[in-house]
Amino acid sequence: QGRLVESGGGLVQSGGSLRLSCVGSGFTFSVCALNWYRQAPGKERELVATITSSIPSAPATTSYADSAKGRFTISRDDARSTVYLQMNSLRPEDTAVYYCNVVSRITGWTRWGQGTQVTVSS
Repeated sequence: QGRLVESGGGLVQSGGSLRLSCVGSGFTFSVCALNWYRQAPGKERELVATITSSIPSAPATTSYADSAKGRFTISRDDARSTVYLQMNSLRPEDTAVYYCNVVSRITGWTRWGQGTQVTVSS
């Protein structure tokens, strides 16, 4: 079935940092692309960052929304079945519920976490 559990959200002042974590269980984490999305009140869910799975001779690659470039870093630890989102230089407009998402590169199977609230005060 698979499960994702996010943590690390909270309230931070503008310019501060947070690190989000998402732990997966019940599926083969290492073959999944991992995504962080966010959804602010009244707005659509948007993709923030992606890290692909590693395959022989091809390391994982990352990509970011323009709003996250230079401030956010996505990383993965397959041994711990965990994906991270390091967020620096946070802005009030980063306030949102952040969701972890996985997509298997083998089957296309996907799963969402329950979300973690990030609030950035000005």
